[in-house]
Amino acid sequence: MSLLVVGLSHRTAPVTLLERAALTGEAPTRLLHDAAATATVSEAALLNTCNRIELYADVDKFHAGVAELSLLLAHHSGVDLEELTPHLYVHYEDRAVHHIFSVACGLDSMVVGEGQILGQLRDALARAQEEHTAGRGLNELFQQALRVGKRAHSETGIDKAGQSLVTFGLEQVAAGAGEIAGKRALVVGAGSMSSLAAATLARSGVTDLVIANRTAERAERLAATLGARTVAFAEVPRALAEVDLVISCTGSAGVVIPAADVAAAVAARTGTATSSVRGPLAFLDLAMPRDVDHAVHELPGALLIDLESLSQVDAALPGAGDVDAVSGIVADEVAAFGAAQRAARIAPTVVALRAMASEVVGAELARLEARLPDLDERSRAEVAQTVRRVVDKLLHAPTVRVKQLAAEPGGASYAEALRELFDLDPGTVHAVSGTPIGPQAQPAGGSLAGGAAR
Repeated sequence: MSLLVVGLSHRTAPVTLLERAALTGEAPTRLLHDAAATATVSEAALLNTCNRIELYADVDKFHAGVAELSLLLAHHSGVDLEELTPHLYVHYEDRAVHHIFSVACGLDSMVVGEGQILGQLRDALARAQEEHTAGRGLNELFQQALRVGKRAHSETGIDKAGQSLVTFGLEQVAAGAGEIAGKRALVVGAGSMSSLAAATLARSGVTDLVIANRTAERAERLAATLGARTVAFAEVPRALAEVDLVISCTGSAGVVIPAADVAAAVAARTGTATSSVRGPLAFLDLAMPRDVDHAVHELPGALLIDLESLSQVDAALPGAGDVDAVSGIVADEVAAFGAAQRAARIAPTVVALRAMASEVVGAELARLEARLPDLDERSRAEVAQTVRRVVDKLLHAPTVRVKQLAAEPGGASYAEALRELFDLDPGTVHAVSGTPIGPQAQPAGGSLAGGAAR
């Protein structure tokens, strides 16, 4: 497997560009299929979150793969390649593995240590499996990344120090609009992020929690689990005046809450008995592209915290010791994963060699039987066992040693040498190693902006 990652995130691109490049609707699925259909790509997966878009692919050519995946990201995001390129990063082979393991541990998140990324990685793998674009290679990579992320959270304090984007956002809301407890809240949307937001609000002690979603059934299911109530999506403008806090994350392509609706809600709240006590009408917009009109930033009586606002705030980082511990875990796991992958690459060659030896033994025993037809059954069995034992002993040391050597960097050359020395049929080796793509194939870099992939 030659792993390639091409993407952009909050670390390399301004929020305004991420917003324009956001993949919504059917765009992620189309991008996946187009990537898997390119000449250089055999497997593809897409990690698409509010602050990153990353294509993971198994490629046979590095430069061609980078060019094709970059073009596809530009095409499906609607951002010109010339504008997108300075913000893209590229990771290849071990650096790509290091990147996804770091992402899984929360080291690359806007809020270091947050655990929500694990669910997003799991969703990315599930989508690639459902669309039959992930084979054994990406299945193993993502499954191992999930295990590494869980290990980091269980063995270090990064889990306690790290926050979800929702929690981080609510802290910023509280800093500008007062404590969350006691507020009336409206959650717009019922997807994974909105569900997390609603659950967080329920634990934070809001006095009234309202859910609105385009699909009413999903809103009702979420509300039932939290003891909340629902309003029709069309009633959101009216509901704004009745709450103190709005969290929105719908995944819609355009603005869901216009500035005019917010202005009307603020005006309706002005002069009420509770408005001065409850503070400004606060909005936490976690959508990409944005749900709440950017102009709300300028409205008196309203507070808007969006992803752009959060990207400008220094998040409370976990202790340096926890970050170092997680970095050590990532380094160890990358080394172990690379060694296992290199060892696995030679396995088909070893299997093909033993298969060839078995054929030779079979042919020689058949020749012996033709030359000595009167050999009794006991003698024939003893000869067969002896020949097989000799062959096994001759092959044991070289096959064990070549597996050990293959686990080291550059180990693929040993498999090639073995194929040359024993004149193994490449077709036989490929037949042993061939694996299907899709859900059934379950597992038993650098930067364009900053230089070449390493």
